[in-house]
Amino acid sequence: MTDHRTERATQAFVDQRNLLFTVAYEMLGSAADAEDVLQESWLRWVAVDPDQIRDERAYLVRIVTRQALNRLRTMARRREAYIGPWLPEPLLTSPDVADDVELAESVSMALLLVLETLSPTERAVFVLREVFEVGYDDIAAAVDKSPAAVRQIASRARQHVEARRPRETVSPRQVATTLASFQHAVDTGDLQGLLGVLAPDVVLVSDGGGLKQAALRPIIGAEKAVRFLAGISAKTPGRITCEVASVNGTPALEFRISGELDGVLMVRVEEGLATGLYYVRNPEKLTRLASNTVLTRR
Repeated sequence: MTDHRTERATQAFVDQRNLLFTVAYEMLGSAADAEDVLQESWLRWVAVDPDQIRDERAYLVRIVTRQALNRLRTMARRREAYIGPWLPEPLLTSPDVADDVELAESVSMALLLVLETLSPTERAVFVLREVFEVGYDDIAAAVDKSPAAVRQIASRARQHVEARRPRETVSPRQVATTLASFQHAVDTGDLQGLLGVLAPDVVLVSDGGGLKQAALRPIIGAEKAVRFLAGISAKTPGRITCEVASVNGTPALEFRISGELDGVLMVRVEEGLATGLYYVRNPEKLTRLASNTVLTRR
């Protein structure tokens, strides 16, 4: 490839990089794997003659989608050996992500977990169509299906997600109100005070990856969830503090022990109560909380 073509290809990739990362992350739930997918996609992109490309954005999304599908199959084998529940990797995001309601919902922990229940192809089709509004013909080219088949897959995936996604869209302010109760409980040591903001059938999922203390299966029920959190607090040496941060487009709590980041708690709020608690402690999944990750649908 000539220097001119290399520069052109590089500029096109850089221009679309934030979009491509967002596509890969929503398909994989892992920033580390999304970065690997982008690297693999770059190697394939620079081998293409740009003069033969009608729509660079669509072509790049197609390459990333194919690489992400390959990575999903590899990740499935890794998940089988994972210790305890697996949660998506949390990302520190700028407050403006919350301004795009559809983007914020699409990267929320609650929806990413719903996407985990789809097949790889269903997930790719749903993400491309519902989040990024990619046309059926372009999706078909990306997943090696006919446009008619893609329409059927999209409909099936949409119904599956709609049946499992949160029933209402909750504002960041409502989430922050719930988190304030957690922050007060940590500051005062009164974890029993959390019962007023937890739904009776709240589900607590903790991800330690075998590296930090976490429950090996989801904990169901407000009393059990509080006892679990109290147990971690009692066994943790050093002073526990927490502060609110924007994680995956919504307020979350970062927990620190003697100043060092120990975990992040995200909540699913419905009708004013926390119905889902997602607590990531695996240190390998906390690396993207040091600086903002730019996410975009455009």
